[in-house]
Amino acid sequence: MGKIILITGGQRSGKSSYAQKLALQIAPNPVYLATSRIWDDEHQQRIKRHQADRGSEWTNIEEEKQLSNHQLEGRVILIDCVTLWLTNFFFDNDSNIEQSLTEAKTEFEQFIKQDATFIFVTNEIGLGGMPDNPIQRKFTDLQGWMNQHIALHANEVYLMVSGIAMEVK
Repeated sequence: MGKIILITGGQRSGKSSYAQKLALQIAPNPVYLATSRIWDDEHQQRIKRHQADRGSEWTNIEEEKQLSNHQLEGRVILIDCVTLWLTNFFFDNDSNIEQSLTEAKTEFEQFIKQDATFIFVTNEIGLGGMPDNPIQRKFTDLQGWMNQHIALHANEVYLMVSGIAMEVK
């Protein structure tokens, strides 16, 4: 197993920018493992902009769920992001939180067996108010439990606040 870094925070807190800078400090040619599905035209355009912004030094991989299908021994891998990755499990499992959490944990544990540096980006969606519908509450629980699981395994954890990284672990 390699090194695990978790970067968490709210939406637009600077998580991805910080993670990208960190990855490039560690390695000249890191891997960007994007977990988002393309949900609509606007989302596809957003993804294309992000890919173009990253530059040629990155190896770009799109993977919705099966991170461990990619053998990346010795590489620095930025996984962006856990929230979108979990959304794919949650959606495919008809909002079944237990099944989604079990599948995500199993996939995470398989993936991190590689000797690599992993930088996971995630959201702290539970910092806001209580969601007003049961599906959102279930997903917030799923996200929180998976964040805790990754943090438990992480060597370093950073909380992003207004573009500033605060070391947690």
